[in-house]
Amino acid sequence: MGHCSEIFVGIDVSKARNAIAVADGGRGGEVRFLGEVDAAEESMRRAVKRLTAKGERAHFCYEAGPTGYGLHRLITSLGHACTVVAPSLIPRKPGDRVKTNRRDAISLARLLRADELTAVWVPDERHEAMRDLVRARAAAVETQRVHRQQVSSFMLKHGRVFPRPKAWSMRYLRWLQEQRFDHPAHQIALQEMVEAVRTSKERVQRLEAAIEEFVPQWSLAPVVQALQALRGVDLIVAVTFVSEIGDLNRFDNPRQLMAYLGLVPSERSTGETVRRGSITKAGNGRVRHMLVESAWTYRHPPKVGKAKLYKLEQTSPRVREIAWKAQARLTARYRALSAKGKKTTIVCTAIARELVGFMWSIGREVRPAG
Repeated sequence: MGHCSEIFVGIDVSKARNAIAVADGGRGGEVRFLGEVDAAEESMRRAVKRLTAKGERAHFCYEAGPTGYGLHRLITSLGHACTVVAPSLIPRKPGDRVKTNRRDAISLARLLRADELTAVWVPDERHEAMRDLVRARAAAVETQRVHRQQVSSFMLKHGRVFPRPKAWSMRYLRWLQEQRFDHPAHQIALQEMVEAVRTSKERVQRLEAAIEEFVPQWSLAPVVQALQALRGVDLIVAVTFVSEIGDLNRFDNPRQLMAYLGLVPSERSTGETVRRGSITKAGNGRVRHMLVESAWTYRHPPKVGKAKLYKLEQTSPRVREIAWKAQARLTARYRALSAKGKKTTIVCTAIARELVGFMWSIGREVRPAG
């Protein structure tokens, strides 16, 4: 029998067609490009069955992307191993600018065989639905920010400056309504922009209400609830963190989680010298930005407010202990770094990195619901 007992299949996925390449087991085995297959579920099912017809042990992989996890679910349901690969962590040769489906599929098969690919965590359908809801809210917040920016720019262009520091309060909205322009076209333009802000704000509120409604039915709800014991972590931060990261137990230590979020310093070493640079910014940007914002709350001295007290009463003594330790350590660290004259952005990034460590500890304390 000319075939190896093991094959490694790289799939370059796209909306319409998937390119497939196979690497035979063993380092020197050949890598063949098999061609492109229609991306529909039925054709992929046939392709997988054809590839494994001779009973070889098959490992499949493809890049995480807009096509989602349907293909992973299909391949695993047929009893084969499938890795969904983090695109930002695929080793690439410097200067390799040619990108074709064929080359990508061959490269994936070869790297899978060499065990040089980093897998992303694949959520189940319920978890994915929650993540989609959280991402829809994030998109709505971004839309709202753009609409508000348009109003601010319009007012600035016409030399209208709100006399108070806090924009987008009720008073600010009233002030916008009172503005009068000589030309009706300007009046209409402003009216439309303000209306766009209002509808985008309502959309954010609807999505946040939906998140609140669905969290209790989710298996990771206990983790979401426990994380809210930490200062700077409200429901939205906790849900975003858990829906994007998934099972915290897949990280053996907090540093792995920090690296996954791109919050570890980059390093350049030559001989004896090790230079630490800015953070790597690899991995999940959504969560990283949110945590850097949360870190900003540690500029105040440690104390527990009314709302937090209620959250703390709903968690275990161990979680309360971690949350208080986090607050005592991170507020002191914030003061120390600021006193050294560090820029706020750098201070917040350092605090966010340590906050992730405490979130990891809390995540390990809480068991997901069955």
